[in-house]
Amino acid sequence: MTRPASRINMIDYQIEPNLTTDVFIDVLVRSTLAERRPVDDRDTIQGMLANADIILTARCEGRLVGVSRAITDHAYCTYLSDLAVDRDFQRQGIGRQLIQRTHEAAGLNTTLILLSAPDAATYYRHIDMTKHESCWVIPRQT
Repeated sequence: MTRPASRINMIDYQIEPNLTTDVFIDVLVRSTLAERRPVDDRDTIQGMLANADIILTARCEGRLVGVSRAITDHAYCTYLSDLAVDRDFQRQGIGRQLIQRTHEAAGLNTTLILLSAPDAATYYRHIDMTKHESCWVIPRQT
């Protein structure tokens, strides 16, 4: 289902530190990010929310249609760990707004960093983010 472009004006963005686990999981599923998040492990999801420094939401008529979750020191770097937009609301600028507003909340003096899902790599280039060639990870051990 595609929403009319005019609905973009009806998006309410806000910092929402008390976002509930169920609502967060629901938007992860509707965005496809659930494929790469432990949505079946409620304790982990609750910890992800409880320990985030910034949770910024996008709502349309009260319904959560997008979320960004970041960890930051507000001085040097901001790690944007989750960016999810409901598939029905994609391609309307919501993701770009969530990134910009998250960066503003953390401080524009910080470097914003994110790891892209493989299918989203072209999106970040499209919104003028710079690709960094060196990233190293130690995977989660469960």
